[in-house]
Amino acid sequence: MSKPRIAFLGLGIMGGGMARRLITNSFPLAVFNRNSEKSKPFAADGAHVANSPREAAAQADFIISMVADDTAARAMWLGENGALAGAKPGAVCIECSTVTVNWVRELATAATAKNCEFLDAPVTGSKTQAASGELSFIVGGEAVTLEKARPVLATMSKAITHLGLTGSGALLKLINNFVCGVQIASLAEALAMIERSGLDRVKALEILTNGAPGSPLVKAVSGRMTQPEAAPNFLLRLMAKDLGYAIEEGGKLSVELVTATAALEDFQRAIATGHGEKDIAAVIEPFRRS
Repeated sequence: MSKPRIAFLGLGIMGGGMARRLITNSFPLAVFNRNSEKSKPFAADGAHVANSPREAAAQADFIISMVADDTAARAMWLGENGALAGAKPGAVCIECSTVTVNWVRELATAATAKNCEFLDAPVTGSKTQAASGELSFIVGGEAVTLEKARPVLATMSKAITHLGLTGSGALLKLINNFVCGVQIASLAEALAMIERSGLDRVKALEILTNGAPGSPLVKAVSGRMTQPEAAPNFLLRLMAKDLGYAIEEGGKLSVELVTATAALEDFQRAIATGHGEKDIAAVIEPFRRS
């Protein structure tokens, strides 16, 4: 049987790796990215480079979006040139971006109105996992729709977890990222104490990363905090966005995310001092004395 046609919207740090996995596994692929320069390598490998999300979606059986935030996702999906305007009935729309639950539910309603199916399927993992097909999808939506999409998602992942109704995946992704953001902020503060006190940084980090605090995230990010200008795996400004979204969702559930609010202050300080486009590890920089 021929493989389904895929439209992929967004070719950034994560989307680029995911789209590359689809090409490697011989899925017919149309791509769209607002910065067309990022599309050129995909054209060279046989993907159709569309001039709009609508054009990308026109022949697709599955439409996948991986962009920065609600605003970027809305621009991809809605409007005269949005993907839903070109989607054919029966297409499966998959929002993989880290976005709010409200947006996911709005998009699901819009997809249903176009006789399309919908999944919110954000991922855990970063640049390396996207490139190697080892992401983990956390999915909200109908089980029957997930089964249709499973062969496509499996190409990009090591695990697919169905959490429940629409919005479930989006909510857990925000919870996941707020916990990550808190860990990174606390690591930055700890490393600042180590550096200012004159402790042996190498030995101190060995204690932290090999002991109880040493989560996989802490181990990975601590290495990048000690490298000047580490290549971005996850943009710092996007973690600030995720923390803000998580705080908003917590408020709706009458849960005050005190630790997330404190972590957000650290990330906002880093953005204010020019580090927003750098890796999340750069949250340490405002703490460092010049």
